[in-house]
Amino acid sequence: MPFDKTTATAIRLDGVDLSLGSGAARVHILKGVSLAIKQGEAVGLVGPSGSGKSSLLMVLAGLERADAGRVEVAGQQLTGLDEDSLARFRGRHVGIVFQAFHLIPTMTAVENVAVPLELAGRADAFARAAAELTAVGLGHRLDHYPSQLSGGEQQRVAVARALAPEPRILVADEPTGNLDEATGRQIMDLLFEAQARRGATLVIVTHDATLARRCDRTVRLRSGAVEAEEALAGAGAESRA
Repeated sequence: MPFDKTTATAIRLDGVDLSLGSGAARVHILKGVSLAIKQGEAVGLVGPSGSGKSSLLMVLAGLERADAGRVEVAGQQLTGLDEDSLARFRGRHVGIVFQAFHLIPTMTAVENVAVPLELAGRADAFARAAAELTAVGLGHRLDHYPSQLSGGEQQRVAVARALAPEPRILVADEPTGNLDEATGRQIMDLLFEAQARRGATLVIVTHDATLARRCDRTVRLRSGAVEAEEALAGAGAESRA
């Protein structure tokens, strides 16, 4: 089903189950998770370690395949897609920022950001990559390798890479976990500003209560299930500065 910009719901999970591992080591991670996230909403996934936050993020980003239930993102039912179709879907619609940056060490900053654009067949991949790096304050670091960049700069490259394909969905897994407080706030400012400017949907896994409070809503997980949801008073783009 094609994405309809008038559709209020960007992400919908219904009865999602996920188990990982095999045999006696198989672990039931997500247990009947149902969740709806509106287009343009910023949602923080919170809860104790091992509660299933990152696994849930990977399912809605199309990086893990649910064992049961329905996963619909940007109007597309993900459950029945094969791996190639999932990869194409992610490339067009989902931008992902990880805690550990995941930059390619043998590529410069601009090359790292250009990779998903090149895979999508964009003729302007390098020009677009340079523009995104400039937008996150790294216009002077285009030709530097990850080893020549600070942790904060590497995460800025990762943010630029996530934003470059102009995705409808942004997901971030502990994006400030490897950064000091001030640098982490700068990274989150970039993500929230980009989300508001582009009307994207933002889903963040975080242990940081201050960061979670900048979202429109938090979803608390415990033991693989949604324990509670809370709309945050005064949340929204205008209150995230």
